[in-house]
Parts: sequence; structure tokens; C-alpha cells
Amino acid sequence: MSDSGAFDLDRYLSHIGWEGERRADLATLRGVHLAHMRGIPFENLDALRRTAPSLELPDLTAKLLHGRRGGYCYEQNTLLAAALEALGFGVTRLTARVVVGASRFQDRPRTHMTLLVEVPGDPQPYLADVGFGAIGALLEPVQLAVGVESHDAGRRHRFVHVPHRGPLELWALQAYVVDAWQAQYAFTLEPFEHVDFEVINWHIATNPRSPFTQRLFVQRVTPERHLLLHGSLLTETRADGEVSKREVTDEGDARRLLAEEFGIEAPDGMTLLN
Repeated sequence: MSDSGAFDLDRYLSHIGWEGERRADLATLRGVHLAHMRGIPFENLDALRRTAPSLELPDLTAKLLHGRRGGYCYEQNTLLAAALEALGFGVTRLTARVVVGASRFQDRPRTHMTLLVEVPGDPQPYLADVGFGAIGALLEPVQLAVGVESHDAGRRHRFVHVPHRGPLELWALQAYVVDAWQAQYAFTLEPFEHVDFEVINWHIATNPRSPFTQRLFVQRVTPERHLLLHGSLLTETRADGEVSKREVTDEGDARRLLAEEFGIEAPDGMTLLN
């Protein structure tokens, strides 16, 4: 079954708390995107156990909408894509190279899933992405245009073109983080299919060299803060820019944090901290 199967739009919108219009317009796109970001946590618990999570819609619905769990990019954006298509948007699934901290973009593989969304009547497409687990992630979709700075729910983003070898333009999403523009990921507009993400998902979730199989990575976004647990380091970034950090060294403390702060119930018996 591909991600174009039956989808419970009512359950999805109820879970993320969206009570606005169900129209294929920009206001709905922005509102649903932001509600999803705040309503479903980012987490890699399956990959930490070297298990590739299912990308089939019934399984995603059971895990992300009915269970006390979240997911990473392939799960999150597959779910969002199904919701947007059910609302009447056109969606193209893309892959990207995560380039945060990279000196050469070509050294990073295409392992991230992002979405190009067409709004009926709008000549410009938008980039939507609820699965990028970083402080530089989009909170709302942004127009795909070079030279336009976007302010999405308090964050700042822009696109630049990057020289490279190949027939397609290479776009880079930049975020304004720590008083500087920093590239987050780079992508072309080549469409990818569900079967492609099945392969990438398996690789990221089972390869012992994948960062997602080596340490815990959990994030939650609220209007007041961005909360990240990376390995044993808990980082809280408040809306005013204040940052606080602390080490989490106890398994019981980690499970309590997941349950109370992230809304995640970790599977019984798994080790959360290395």
C-alpha cells in the first residue's frame, strides 16, 4: 500500500487541534502545518532500536495519531502529504541533503524528505516540512523563491541557489540562527515516490553508521519554546531566545521527560541513554 491510500482526515485534524477551514488555500496550509508542528513530536525511537518504522498510512495513523508516539521525517511528512492531498493541495515529495555544519554539500547524502506544495490559484509553490528535527526547521510553509525572506511563526528563512554539477537547480533552505544565516538542507525539484522513501527509511533506521541509530533524538515545539533531547543533553530554547541546557543521566528521568514534556511513551524494555 502506498501513501495514497485511505486517510482519516477527521482524526488527523482533531489530533493536531486544527478547527479552521478545510480549504485548499494558503491560510489553511499555514495553519495545518503549524498545528502539526506543535501537535506531533519528532522522535527516532524505532531507529534507535534498529527498526525501520512503517510508512503505510494505517500504521502511521495508529502510531502518530492514536498512540503516544511521534516520528521522524519520512513518517511526519508522509502523514502531512496525505492530509494536504485530502484537502485538495498538490504535493510533490522531494529528497534533500542535510547540510547543517557541512563544508561541502555534495558530501552529504539525500536522506531527508520534504514537500513541495501547490496552492490552487497561486502561481508560486511552497516548501512544507514538518519532519526536520532542528531549531532551524520550518514552522509554516514558505514560498519557494530566491531573494525573499520569510517569517514563519517567529522564525526566519530564505532560499538561495547553489552552484553544482547537474541539469536541475540546487536550492538551499537557510535559517537565521544565532545571528547568522545557516544552510539547513539542499534539494532539487526532482519528484520522488513512496517506494524511494521506503528504501531511504530502511537505510537510515538500520545502518549502524546512521546518526538516528546511535543516540536519542526527540523534539517538541510549542508557542513558548523549542525542546530538544539529543542523546543525554536536554536543550530548551524559549521564544525570546533564552537557552538553557542540562544533562539527563538517569533512564527513569529520561522516560519521565518523554512522557511529561514530549508526550511520548517509550516502548517497554528499551534503553534510551547510551
